[in-house]
Amino acid sequence: MTAQLDHYRLLGRSGLRVSPLALGTMTFGVQAAWGSNEEDAARIFDKYIERGGNFVDTANFYAAGASEALLGRLLGNRRERIVVSTKYSLTERRGDPNASGNHRKSMVRAVENSLRRLATDYLDLLYLHMWDFRTPVEEILRAFDDLVRSEKVLYAGLSDLPAWQASRMQAIAELRGWSPFIALQISYSLIERTGERDLMPMAREMGLGVLPWSPLGGGILTGKYSSEDLGAGAGDMGSRKAINAASGRLSPHSLAIADELKGRGARNRPLAVTGRLAWTLLNSAVTTPVIGVRTPAQLDDNLAALDVMFSTEQAARLDAASCIELGFPHDLLAGTMQGMIFGGVTVERRETK
Repeated sequence: MTAQLDHYRLLGRSGLRVSPLALGTMTFGVQAAWGSNEEDAARIFDKYIERGGNFVDTANFYAAGASEALLGRLLGNRRERIVVSTKYSLTERRGDPNASGNHRKSMVRAVENSLRRLATDYLDLLYLHMWDFRTPVEEILRAFDDLVRSEKVLYAGLSDLPAWQASRMQAIAELRGWSPFIALQISYSLIERTGERDLMPMAREMGLGVLPWSPLGGGILTGKYSSEDLGAGAGDMGSRKAINAASGRLSPHSLAIADELKGRGARNRPLAVTGRLAWTLLNSAVTTPVIGVRTPAQLDDNLAALDVMFSTEQAARLDAASCIELGFPHDLLAGTMQGMIFGGVTVERRETK
C-alpha cells in the first residue's frame, strides 16, 4: 500500500500529525550554485502544500537566517496549517561565545530571532541542532520546558548527538515532569547506516520519531558523483561537492555503494533513485525523512518515493549492498548467545504504544 503526503503520521510519542516526507529548506535563500532562488523556493513550497504536505524544516543557521526569513514570507496566511520546525545551537555571530551552543541564553535568543524571521509567534517544533559537549543537560531540559510552558515552542526535538545523551535527557525529563522530546534528526541513508547501532533503537524505545536528514546521502545516491570527484577540497564550502567531501560522505565506500545500486536500479525501478529514498521508510523507527530539493522537478522525483513498494527480495538487495557491522554488543547478543539467554524457549515481545 502506497502513502501520500496527506496520509499523516504521529510524530514520536505525541499527537502531532505530520506528513511522511518533510520539506527541508536548507537550500532556501542560499546564494550559491546549489541554492534555490525565491521564485523556485515558492514553487517548491506551493507544490508541496498543494499535494497535502504539512511539515517544513529549517534552522537558524541555514543561509545565515535567510532560509527562515524566506520561509516566513512563504507561509503567509497558511501558517496555522503548517508544522514548522527549526533548530538552534550553531553560531549566529562568529566570535561571540554565547551566540552558539546548547545553553539557555543561546536557546532563548535563537528562538526570539527565529520567531521574528519566520513572522510567527510560536514554533511547532524546536530542535537542539548539534551537541556541544559543554552544557549541563539539566539546563537544556529546563530551558526547553520553560519555552514550551510559555507556548513559544510547542514540542522539543534533538539532532546530531550521542544516543546515550539523548536517552539520558529523555529519562530525566520524564522523571521530573518536564517536556519530553518527540523527534530525533540524524543522518540516515543507504551510505550512512551507523545510526542503526544505537540511535534508532534508542529512539524507538524512548518515544522519539526519527527524521533522517540527507536520505540521498547529499546527492551521492543519485549517481551524480564519480571517483574523479574524490579529490574535491573542503576549502570552498560554497559548492555541494566540497561540503560532501568535508563531511566524509564523498568517499570510495559511498561511491561503491552508489555504483552497486546504479547497476541494480537500471534493471529494477524500485531500486532507482526514488527507491533509495523510499528505503529509509522501511525502518520502523523512521517517521519522516527530510527531503532537500533545489528545483520543483527534484521535488517531483522525491515525492515519487511514496509510490515505491518493495518486494522482500528487493529490500534484501538494498540491505546487502549497504549493510554495516553492528559491532559489540549487538552482534554478540543477536548471535549464538540467544540460545544461552532463552534456553531454547521462544519469548515474543509485543510492541506497545
